[in-house]
Amino acid sequence: MTHPKMLHTYVGIDSHKDTHTAVFLDCFFEKLGELSFGNTTPDFEKFLDNAQKFLIDGTSFLFGLEDTSKFGRALAYFLTASGHAVKHVNAYLVAGERKNRNMEKTDSGDAECAARLLITEFGKLPDADNDEKYHMLRTLVVRRDFLTRNNRAIQSYIHSLLTIDFPNYHRFFSALTKKSAIAFFTTYPSPDKLAGVTAEELGEFLRENSNKILDVKRAMLILESVDTTAKPTPTHEIRNKTVLSAFRQLTFNMEETENIERDLTVVYKSFNVTLTSLMGLDTVTASQLLSCIGDIRNFATPAKLARYAGIAPVSHSSGNKDTRFANQRGDRELNSIIYNLAVRLIVTFKPKNKAQNAFFHEYYNKKLSEGKTKRQALKCVQRRLVNILWTMLTRNEDYVNPPYIEFDKART
Repeated sequence: MTHPKMLHTYVGIDSHKDTHTAVFLDCFFEKLGELSFGNTTPDFEKFLDNAQKFLIDGTSFLFGLEDTSKFGRALAYFLTASGHAVKHVNAYLVAGERKNRNMEKTDSGDAECAARLLITEFGKLPDADNDEKYHMLRTLVVRRDFLTRNNRAIQSYIHSLLTIDFPNYHRFFSALTKKSAIAFFTTYPSPDKLAGVTAEELGEFLRENSNKILDVKRAMLILESVDTTAKPTPTHEIRNKTVLSAFRQLTFNMEETENIERDLTVVYKSFNVTLTSLMGLDTVTASQLLSCIGDIRNFATPAKLARYAGIAPVSHSSGNKDTRFANQRGDRELNSIIYNLAVRLIVTFKPKNKAQNAFFHEYYNKKLSEGKTKRQALKCVQRRLVNILWTMLTRNEDYVNPPYIEFDKART
């Protein structure tokens, strides 16, 4: 009887902007050949023609691409449209295979590792995703994440500028991204700009730019905290211009982020999934999860999704000993999202010390009482969370949130 692995010739492909490298293996890991080709449709057609010389009689090609969403997306789409089976080989799996085989990082080496994983992980790797909706969702998620990181960097830079002239500015406004803070520092980028401004005038200014939350009391705090009599210097003028430039960039990024989130909401709703029914999981986080997971049909069981996310433990057995270690592979972005969600679900909040999710809070404390460390207990919460997320996506069912319960502060 022929083993299913013997029905394929395995092709691992390392994708780049201009060229791709493909390595061909048989089911016994013997290298059949290697090809390099360009990243255009005519190059793809020529590649398939040249690949025929490596195709073992009675088999079909099984392609594995490390990148199916960026440089390798066009190739994955072409191969799928041509009737070939295409799998997504996680980059962390490729890195692990390369490390295990003590190989140098080369295009040929990465392509061979991808091909080997097609064999060792046969039937486990997800199909390359060509759904335009998922690609669109992923594009928006990546763009928003970039803007968010950029905003944090800009705020850190603004902080370094403001602490020179406004060392206590954090007492003035709760955040630099608040409308009142932006209006104030773009109008008064240095203390000398406040010279001659009365508490009443500044209080009215703050009131207009804070929806009447801030008033003359805050204005007096600001005026008492800065020296408005300092004479401006050429250095101050340059710093003022830099502050204004930084706040313009921050404002632009904030507006862009809002636009992206509106588009993200529209695209997310088109999937008709129920992830946001889980309290603590907003549209942005749900979109991040969905963009990382893709089509849930690629994961036949919750265990497979857990392995893909790097949450399922790795077992090392020898004799009567069975030691389990945390899995450092898998999709680290997905792992991070589920980790942060798990933390949000187990924490309690004031004033009555209620848990965000009583079920997960109790489950976490149960694992602690069994002798697990906090890290191990949280990993158990992540694993249970994967089961729930998989069920919600598979059955398209709402999550029934448990009622709020007040917990003993000593336990939390």
